[in-house]
Amino acid sequence: MSRTRWCSGLFLLMLCLLRGSHQTCPPMCLCISDTVSCSASGLARPPRSLPFFSVTLDLSYNHLSWLGSDGFSRMPRLENLWMARNQIRTLRHGAFGNISGLRLLDLSSNQLHVVEQHYFQGLWRLEELRLFNNRITQLEASMLSGLSSLKKVYFSLNQITHFPFFSIKDHSHPFLAMLDLSSNRMTRPPWEDVKALPRLVQRGLYLHNNSLVCDCSMYSMFWHWSLRDYNSVKDFTNEHTCNINGDPRASIRFLRYNRFFHNCSVEKAIMQPVTVLLSDVEVSEGDRVRLDCQTSLSGADLSFTWLSPNRGFITPNGFNDSLISMFFNGTLEVHAATVNDSGLYLCTAVDARQALNATREVNVTVLSPLAEPFNTGYTTLLASTVTLVLILLYLFLTPCHCRSCKRPTAAYIHSTVSSVFPSSIKDQPKIETLKQVAFIESVISDGKTGWIPQG
Repeated sequence: MSRTRWCSGLFLLMLCLLRGSHQTCPPMCLCISDTVSCSASGLARPPRSLPFFSVTLDLSYNHLSWLGSDGFSRMPRLENLWMARNQIRTLRHGAFGNISGLRLLDLSSNQLHVVEQHYFQGLWRLEELRLFNNRITQLEASMLSGLSSLKKVYFSLNQITHFPFFSIKDHSHPFLAMLDLSSNRMTRPPWEDVKALPRLVQRGLYLHNNSLVCDCSMYSMFWHWSLRDYNSVKDFTNEHTCNINGDPRASIRFLRYNRFFHNCSVEKAIMQPVTVLLSDVEVSEGDRVRLDCQTSLSGADLSFTWLSPNRGFITPNGFNDSLISMFFNGTLEVHAATVNDSGLYLCTAVDARQALNATREVNVTVLSPLAEPFNTGYTTLLASTVTLVLILLYLFLTPCHCRSCKRPTAAYIHSTVSSVFPSSIKDQPKIETLKQVAFIESVISDGKTGWIPQG
């Protein structure tokens, strides 16, 4: 009898556990492994019961208008939080409490007007912050304070007129490599503060499609960036415009037409708090490559970080790769170089005690012994010619086994040739789009057409 009761009690306990586990996934959501998707579920607030072990939570395309305190406090393992395409206007204090491990936060395409300093407190592991396509007009100076792991920030497609560039320092944001402020309403950014930004931030600073006023300070800044071949300038040459005397009707593409700035002096080097040493290295494929991190800083308390073109950030303790090694003196070693290892390597040496850093850029070119230059146009022409010859051989040399067979007519041959050699591109209609940074999905905001990033 007691054994029967014991088995019944065990069965009821297991049933309760299974029922409780099932209730942790709301019926309107889809829970798979450590990912919870509640996208496009008509939610007005985040669900109360969610799996505590979730790593990714998708609340995009809902009707959220605000976030209360500790709304995600029961999800300590959360790393990716997607809340794009809602109507969020404000975030209460402690909205992201107890999720300090968050690495990606997407608040794009909402209705935020102000970014307050308490919004992202405690998110010291946050690496990517997306705030594009809101209605932001005001940014508090310390809004990004404490976000020491930040790598990418998107503020594009807003109504920002001023940005606190002075708040971004080498020691406060050592890994920040992308700051997208494109498609806003900035006219006269504080160029001295922009010049004082860490070199890594300057390399990834996007300011195109703003209402910049043409002056020598502005042109000098972009001239030096263009000289260093920064992608933020090179990839958006036509989108960099400025207004002469602040008149929007007198807008010029200053990177293409620079006659207006002939009287500007751009020869003086820009003062930087960071010393940069440049070098070029050419090696053959399979060779061992050693890159030192010799900078103007010296001492035993320096820490080093490398940014590689295809492996991201490399540190002595936080990187595990059998093909590449990093030593505590800052030296980076590639055991057997391949063509994919070519690119710009950036080493940052940090002296935390003196709040100083210096960087070294090394441009590595790996030469393949079998690499031979070729011309894409000639290759395409040759392939088309060979294809045409094969088609003609097939049409005229194929034996005809029946009396009703007919040789191809001239019209048929003309249509075949036309399919091999398409009509000129100039006959096709041109489509102009507003280019943005790593954007895929089309959006319309306040009469502006752009593109938003797809994660």
